Amino acid sequence: MSNTTLTADIIAKAALAIVENELGWVNQLYRAPEDEFSKNVNGYKVGDEISIRRPADFTVRTGATLDTQDVKKKKTTLKVDQQIGVDFEFTSTQLTLNISDLSERVIKPAMMSIVNHLAADCATQMYRGFYNWAGTAGQTINSFADFAKGPERLDELAVPHDGRISLLSPSDHWALVGSQTTLNNAGMVSESFRKGLLGEVGGCATYMSQLTPTHTAGSRDNSTPLTDGINQHVTYDTAKNTWTQTLITDGWDSSATLTAGDVFTIDGVYMVNARTKASTGILQQFVVTANTTANETTSSDTNLTISPPIIIAGPHQTVTYSGTTNDRTITNVGTASTAYKQNMVFHKNAMALAVVPMEMPAAAYGGSRQSYKGLSTRVIPIYDGTNDISKWRLDMLYGRRLIDPRIGTRLSGSA
Repeated sequence: MSNTTLTADIIAKAALAIVENELGWVNQLYRAPEDEFSKNVNGYKVGDEISIRRPADFTVRTGATLDTQDVKKKKTTLKVDQQIGVDFEFTSTQLTLNISDLSERVIKPAMMSIVNHLAADCATQMYRGFYNWAGTAGQTINSFADFAKGPERLDELAVPHDGRISLLSPSDHWALVGSQTTLNNAGMVSESFRKGLLGEVGGCATYMSQLTPTHTAGSRDNSTPLTDGINQHVTYDTAKNTWTQTLITDGWDSSATLTAGDVFTIDGVYMVNARTKASTGILQQFVVTANTTANETTSSDTNLTISPPIIIAGPHQTVTYSGTTNDRTITNVGTASTAYKQNMVFHKNAMALAVVPMEMPAAAYGGSRQSYKGLSTRVIPIYDGTNDISKWRLDMLYGRRLIDPRIGTRLSGSA
């Protein structure tokens, strides 16, 4: 390719191509429909919202008597409030470089920083909302049996088999790779041993990422927490927008902290089958969704914001239990103040991602906004005439939201 003076259009298109190619597992997440974006021809501002639909749930009628159910289309808003970017500068001479040379030397490293930020952010948002945690916290996944606990949990939750993804930390990835070399499967052993690739494992597209998040549990030493309230269940209508509720508890140490992402169970409160609503015999796990400090003694209450909500009937039922919700023992997953890698197995529709066209400022002469396969970037040049330097800002605007935490789980190995 002959040298051509680079423009914002050329740089924006090159940047988009790199992002699309390098996104990996993030590229498989549910995307808000692009026709939604086209409604805003001037582009989006930071903080704008778009609407996303979620599937309705039904219970099956038995017998001939009509039992009409409302089609409660679960909608949620996705706020595009994450503006990220990289900025660089070129001399006039550099702007005549071959675009391939410039992409390799400047644009690709810049866009890899964008990709890494986006992936880390999405992974963090996901794990903090996933209340299911298969395996034993802190244990490495070093066998197929360990890994299979993730897909097994998704099966128990009636999660569709197509579109499953697993995300592993480097230590868990390489431990699992090592276990695959003992299998009687020449193709898989070759890929695992020579290239360190796992590909599809247990029906999941499996990715290794250095950006797999770490969660540090709150400091809940010596606490003996209990639920404190007879009827602590809610209705779907009161919880549908946030998929959370307030749980009244007591018995925490006055200095105890709970960190957003902490997981616990409640004695005798069981997970139900997503289709039949019958008890699975597995204790339902709950996640704390907001950092909380227990400012009470053992004789007063601490209110926790938790997910899933305790719904005991109807098409959106989440749990089953006998008796009341009062004075039930709360058992935390993992050890207080300990860091745990957050491997995950999930369906691609668990999280929605929208990368939207940004508004182009009226004064941005020579700028470009390019969109491709649900991605968009904006490039604006700023010329420094005194030093003959072209400064460029490259921005992306996106929003992400965990729209269905039911269809994902965290994953650790076995003790």
